[in-house]
Amino acid sequence: MRGLKGSGDGGGASDDAVTDGGSGGRTGAGHGRRLTGWAASSTALAGLAVVGLFAVSCSTGGTGTRDEGPAGTQPVVRITPTATTPSRAKPTPRVDAVALLKADTKVSERVRTDLKPCTGDEYPVDTSYGKLTGGPGADVVVNVMTCGDSVGVGTYVYRPRADGTYENVFTTEQPAVYGTIDRGDLVVTTQVYEKKDSVAYPSGEEVITYHWANTRFSETDRVHNDFNRAVGAGEGDFPEPTEPTKN
Repeated sequence: MRGLKGSGDGGGASDDAVTDGGSGGRTGAGHGRRLTGWAASSTALAGLAVVGLFAVSCSTGGTGTRDEGPAGTQPVVRITPTATTPSRAKPTPRVDAVALLKADTKVSERVRTDLKPCTGDEYPVDTSYGKLTGGPGADVVVNVMTCGDSVGVGTYVYRPRADGTYENVFTTEQPAVYGTIDRGDLVVTTQVYEKKDSVAYPSGEEVITYHWANTRFSETDRVHNDFNRAVGAGEGDFPEPTEPTKN
């Protein structure tokens, strides 16, 4: 490099020679050689540094960069658990249906006498609770059945009073009767039997709907269903399934 070596024309210092201000008359030849050595050393060190960085990059993975994946761009979603609010609805108080029936003079003596446990202390009594009469609490529908074949023999509706007692507001006693609560109405179903009908296969049924109005139940709908007499007449095989027709 020109300026860092001694001039070849007159042996004097070149105009580009570097002088040491503290020495006064030194030429730049020897000093230039020292600078040339430093420059070479610096170049060598820089090369080693590049090699070292390349080796470190290769050691992190096959791609030459750190395998950390792309930076996330979606915000972190935090789910805050919500506390479930417990239901404040009061449970419907249960009644002793058997005690109600036996103390009720509107229940026939025959039903009260025959009302006995089927097994242990299990009575053949079904009980339903719901709104029928708009009273201070839930009304109670009680169905009494036979132990042997569960055929209904009586349906009764008890309306709650303000003092906690119950009043009988509906009674029907006939074979194969059963009452239910349907959307605020009382629905009473009675099986219809003819002479040759078995208990399991009646000839039809009467479905009567009663609605509470003016302190009493009134009939609002009646449906009669006739059943197929051939059902249950014998045993037979199921028909073979057929493939559905396609257009």
